[in-house]
Amino acid sequence: MQGHRLVIPFHVPGTLAADLAIYWTACFDGRIKHISAVGSNSNNGLLIFGISTDTSSILASASIGDSNAPVEFDVDNWATTNPTGAFSKGQILVATLDHDGAGGTATDDFTLVITALEG
Repeated sequence: MQGHRLVIPFHVPGTLAADLAIYWTACFDGRIKHISAVGSNSNNGLLIFGISTDTSSILASASIGDSNAPVEFDVDNWATTNPTGAFSKGQILVATLDHDGAGGTATDDFTLVITALEG
């Protein structure tokens, strides 16, 4: 039997003036299946994703989408240290957005959608 699929959406309206970190505790053992991320403008935002003890353990720094065209990430993009995107119940998962890359254009209206699979 395939485990449950959980879709986790986040949206932060407006122009970001600082980096953003989103934390939550995993309620089951699972793996990240898919991530999509976008800003509403042409931006230099960079996303990393992982667990609190290694915040880039699932997705190393990657550019998010521009002008409402999300960039998608999946197992082909996962870090070599965790190629399945696995996490354990009770671990703190962290999505971190560098809102303007290295001092470039800040992200407007950031949207992040994460799909996780139980098991």
